[in-house]
Amino acid sequence: MDIGGLTTVVANSAYINARGSIDGSNPAAARDKKYHSRLKLPHITVCEGLKDTLDLSFDSVCVEQPIGKRLFREFLDANKEYHGACRLWKDIEDYDLAEDSERAKKASKLVQRYMDPSAKHFCPFLSEDIITKVKESLEAVGDDLFSAALAKTLDYLREAPYTFFLESMYLKRFLQWKWLEMQPMDEDWFLDFRVLGKGGFGEVSACQMKATGKLYACKKLNKKRLKKRKGYEGALVEKCILEKVHSRFIVSLAYAFQTKEELCLVMTIMNGGDLKYHIYLVDENNPGFDEPRACFYIAQIIQGLEHLHQKRIIYRDLKPENVLLDNDGNVRISDLGLAVELKEGKTMTKGYAGTPGYMAPEMLKGEKYDSSVDYFTLGVTLYEFMAAKNPFRNRGEKVEREEMKERMLTRVVTYTDRFSEHAKSLCDGLLAKEVDQRMGFKNGCCDEIRAHPFFSGINWRKLNAGILPPPFVPDPKVVYAKSLDDVGAFSSVKGVTLEDPDKNFFDEFSTGNISIPWQEEMIDMGIYGELNVWGPEGTIPNDLRRESILEQPKSSTCCLS
Repeated sequence: MDIGGLTTVVANSAYINARGSIDGSNPAAARDKKYHSRLKLPHITVCEGLKDTLDLSFDSVCVEQPIGKRLFREFLDANKEYHGACRLWKDIEDYDLAEDSERAKKASKLVQRYMDPSAKHFCPFLSEDIITKVKESLEAVGDDLFSAALAKTLDYLREAPYTFFLESMYLKRFLQWKWLEMQPMDEDWFLDFRVLGKGGFGEVSACQMKATGKLYACKKLNKKRLKKRKGYEGALVEKCILEKVHSRFIVSLAYAFQTKEELCLVMTIMNGGDLKYHIYLVDENNPGFDEPRACFYIAQIIQGLEHLHQKRIIYRDLKPENVLLDNDGNVRISDLGLAVELKEGKTMTKGYAGTPGYMAPEMLKGEKYDSSVDYFTLGVTLYEFMAAKNPFRNRGEKVEREEMKERMLTRVVTYTDRFSEHAKSLCDGLLAKEVDQRMGFKNGCCDEIRAHPFFSGINWRKLNAGILPPPFVPDPKVVYAKSLDDVGAFSSVKGVTLEDPDKNFFDEFSTGNISIPWQEEMIDMGIYGELNVWGPEGTIPNDLRRESILEQPKSSTCCLS
């Protein structure tokens, strides 16, 4: 009997069953009742002090944080004088996500409801100039048709409405949620499933947050292996960068904690596997992607790279195995362990980082570089998507480092008949050996690349909104990962002792819940709806009334047990 194969089958079965319980109509069935019961909002007297320590700016609370945005809109809905502004805000967002065939109708209704002085919800804060320009451009139904109106709406809301919100019960409820968000989480809150892969410092496994039932991927960094290989800085850089970025095209970090032996990063689960697996192993007789599929993935990668570069972060390790596929067939960039954030006032950096066969010429020559290096690797990745081989070596060919460097600096890339003229043109533009001739991130965006005819079939608005149908959807009954035997196991680390400075680093690393992903989880998994309860007819509930308790708490803090 093949015990290793049987172990993989059992592990796959448990993992697929967990995925099925989440994908079904009743996500609550996947929760652990014990841990779910611990998600409780505190009495306001426990958390009201947070008002003096949190960033309560309008953009932070009402634009960036999902729960803050929801509560602010509930406040607006509860006050008639703000109904027009609130509904205009929602309807503009609805217009932005609408199908092309529906946009003209929605645009016309927006004008009738909010820009006609005789309308019930007319918004007088919109200037005549804004209204006139919208009406003049109405037939075009462009992506930016209501951008000026939205900006003016938010300007209006950030003044008197937000001032009153800060004194309302809705702000107090926000403080309750922030308190819950700040409570410590550890390994006990997560149920581990099968190992999906491994990196330089430990394994990546599927896991489930017991209280909500949400599935994640847990990247486990062995503490002793990190110390032995001097990996502290890289681990902290990856964590800090993941905390700063929030894009549907980059994996999100939701939790960071430690166990006795490991540092754990709990991130977006990508059940479809990595693209290297899909290129070479899903159909071994016909490896690689057709052009429409390659185009879709490259378009999403571009959006992820643009987000990083707008935040002054250079990725430095783009390759198919670092691009992951989710349940729906969309991809995200992962593994930011080699990324670097440019220092304030600097536009370039220096240093050798990445994977042989993917690094840009300027990096190989030891020169200073900027985000352009990521677009060279994008060109290598696009080529590999379509040709099922690296442009500078044959599949399975072993090339010494110096030989690979020489090829990448001098070799002219050739193409098979799988490449259309547009695909060749884009690859050539990305693989240009001279930086000033290479396509990339210019004037703060990637418009130059998006305008290339290779992407003529991509609706970028829909892509950004996550509503453009992917060309391939993973089978929910398949685990797109190597068998447990093929993944292998790490040997134990010997001769390494963890001391107080190490433990201080581990404590610094283990910051707990990450705000925006945690709030999204509370909303998506139904926890927000369960706990966000008001009194009869929208009155103040007891947990927000100071007089509802007989004795003041002796401490302003409390921890989940």
